[in-house]
Amino acid sequence: MEPLTKLFVILGSLNAGLSVIFGAFGAHLLKERLAESLMTTFQTGIQYHFFHALGLFAVAFVASQLPGANLVKWSGLLMFAGIILFSGSLYLLSLTGIRWLGAITPVGGIAFIVSWILLALAVWFVPQ
Repeated sequence: MEPLTKLFVILGSLNAGLSVIFGAFGAHLLKERLAESLMTTFQTGIQYHFFHALGLFAVAFVASQLPGANLVKWSGLLMFAGIILFSGSLYLLSLTGIRWLGAITPVGGIAFIVSWILLALAVWFVPQ
């Protein structure tokens, strides 16, 4: 397996597992401890975490079809960064109540958007 493909399969797998762990943590340990609005914020982090863990598998698939495509590599790296910045900031905001962490969330959202655009461009520009 190509190293880039392997990297994104590993990152996708680990992040899918983490999103399930965080989901269980939220459902069983936080539900009674967090205000409803903070619980909703935590759940949003989980949703985007899981969706983009699956997105890393899409990146791995495209990487396996387009070895050496730089746009695919950057797509995966930005998607992973988006998980950390978007979901991570929502998790921390929910658990700590520190509001300024919400300013980091849009940076992660932009990383997600750019990652998906780069993935599309990588495929778009493949010669027929």
